Amino acid sequence: MWFRRDLRLSDHAALSAAAETGLEILPFFIQHDDDLEDWHTGAASKWWLHASLESLQRDLGKQDLRLILRHGRASSVIASLVKETGASMVVWNRCYDPSTLDRDATIKNSLRQSGCKAESFQGSVLFEPWEVRTGTDSPYRVFTPFWRACRQRTVAPALEQPRQFRSFSGEWPQSDDLDSWKLQPSKPDWATGLRETWEVGENCAHERLGQFLDTAAASYKQDRDLPGLDGTSMLSPHLHFGEISPRQIWHAVDAREPNEGSETFLKEVGWREFCHQLLFHNPALPDKNLRAEFDAMPWRDDPESLALWQTGQTGYPLIDAGMRQLWQTGWMHNRVRMVVASFLSKHLLIDWLHGERWFWDTLVDADLANNSAGWQWVAGCGADAAPFFRIFNPMTQSRKFDAKGTYIRTWVPELAALSDRDVHEPWSASPAELLAAGIKLGETYPEPCVDHGAARQRALDAYKAHVSTSNNGSKD
Repeated sequence: MWFRRDLRLSDHAALSAAAETGLEILPFFIQHDDDLEDWHTGAASKWWLHASLESLQRDLGKQDLRLILRHGRASSVIASLVKETGASMVVWNRCYDPSTLDRDATIKNSLRQSGCKAESFQGSVLFEPWEVRTGTDSPYRVFTPFWRACRQRTVAPALEQPRQFRSFSGEWPQSDDLDSWKLQPSKPDWATGLRETWEVGENCAHERLGQFLDTAAASYKQDRDLPGLDGTSMLSPHLHFGEISPRQIWHAVDAREPNEGSETFLKEVGWREFCHQLLFHNPALPDKNLRAEFDAMPWRDDPESLALWQTGQTGYPLIDAGMRQLWQTGWMHNRVRMVVASFLSKHLLIDWLHGERWFWDTLVDADLANNSAGWQWVAGCGADAAPFFRIFNPMTQSRKFDAKGTYIRTWVPELAALSDRDVHEPWSASPAELLAAGIKLGETYPEPCVDHGAARQRALDAYKAHVSTSNNGSKD
């Protein structure tokens, strides 16, 4: 039983199929040399993976099962395990990123040719990416009709955890020690904030879901955009690592009294589904503009400004708060994700690929489909994208969604003493107000790294001169 991004025991189609065979089960996990080709697991995700594997080991131990850990090329590791154990069958749940699909197909064919059964199952999405299609039998490129089509389909029931497993009775194969993989940072140990923020594992995922449904779900439609509140589920890393399945979330929500909040929340699960089918049908999504006309965009090569953005030192409080939250916790509020992504690609005119890579390394929920589609959506070059000329105003967004400055004061404490009016743009405060708040712009807090109005116009001019003309003036 090959565990991948499905680190749970319940609603696990492959594990249930393994139990139903009545055969002895040997669970294993591979840290791939060939994983996602150049999209190797980012640093924050490695931290989460370590904790999640520890949790899975404990849960399997309660079932008299062990988790065998191996590092290397997946095809070689699996062939070796089959030979060592005499296994007659290998099962796993499917992943849908292109390189993994190709690799899995090769492994499946190789196993079958050697006389070993091999089967894969649906485990990380509501519907297979090839199932939900338009009336002309093509993949959806716009979310709203995709979501409408999903809502007309029936989500299969979530599977219960198998009641019993038949454990491997032979000599257990050698397993790597998890610590030897060095997934956790040590020198320096930058994960203190992650440990303080997260509890990892299948049980924790279900506890978080239950808490969300009991508290914030009813007002989710309004509160999800307010970063100063605990108004979101924060289930994204649990979903990415498969500690909980989208089917389990779907049916848990469906079992409650329906309201606007729960429907909006399910729509966000639907957006994740949309991103995964986009990646399945567009394998180059993580590396190339989905809308080819953006290949002409004159992005700026500006390492200094990129570093200011990465470290939360742009001089724009909402941007800096988001980037510091990301660094300290491995997560960022979704509304703020959109604003900081817009700031990088439009205010700074830096290629969205740089932001995508930074998020990939620093997010505990770094998901190839969601991350790629989200960045392309904000930059205007993806499917169903926000138009490029929609440029988020950091001050307007801050005042609208963090009116009291709660979020800013949490993550940019040097601005805490400013008034609710000035905390969104400290450069507008009077010298006396800055002095009273203990702030020296350019010293205790940076001045804006770019002028909002000038940066906005620069982005619009670049788009108009290079992208809209390459698309023959079309607004589509």
